[in-house]
Amino acid sequence: MRVILAEDSTLLREGLIRLLAEEGHDVVAAVGDAEALVAAVEEDQPDVVVTDVRMPPGHTDEGLRAALEVRRRWPKVGVLVLSQYVEKRYTAELITDEGGRVGYLLKDRVAQVGEFLDALERVSAGGAAFDPEVVRGLMARTSHVDPLGTLTAREREVLEKMAEGHTNANLAKVLHISLSSVEKHINSIFDKLMLKPQIGYSRRVLAVLRYLGS
Repeated sequence: MRVILAEDSTLLREGLIRLLAEEGHDVVAAVGDAEALVAAVEEDQPDVVVTDVRMPPGHTDEGLRAALEVRRRWPKVGVLVLSQYVEKRYTAELITDEGGRVGYLLKDRVAQVGEFLDALERVSAGGAAFDPEVVRGLMARTSHVDPLGTLTAREREVLEKMAEGHTNANLAKVLHISLSSVEKHINSIFDKLMLKPQIGYSRRVLAVLRYLGS
């Protein structure tokens, strides 16, 4: 796998380079700011970008905005955000990207090497990988608004897993239920949220957006 890293902490950046090299991946560039990230992707498009959120010069959301630019300009390049923070302003746009190849993990996942590498592989393969804490962090801002009150506990659990990026097959494994049960729960969610089939719209994305309050 060809990877570009964007991390302003030299220590963490070098640690990730070594980790990925030991796993047989090729780190084609490692940069310290968001502008350099976009330039590196333009020059040598990788399979996946791993980026922090808060980067120079402002240390606010530069890395995440660069990630969204990468997704818009090079949709075949996967993006895995790795941060200490849940940045709410742009994350809903990233988390509901219908094209897949996106993920958002908190930095303490780096200590769990297997989970980090698994997330990287999922994103590279066209899937999604979202830390449950990221999803819950987005939910917290809209807990006073509850258009989802008619959902059962199981349906809410299914919808949360959908927001984390799980496919129907993964949902069945994680929740220990059959694939047909997953499909029935999802159809019930669509009905209760009054999401009718419409050409040009993904009901799955719309359901997740409503769940996140975006």
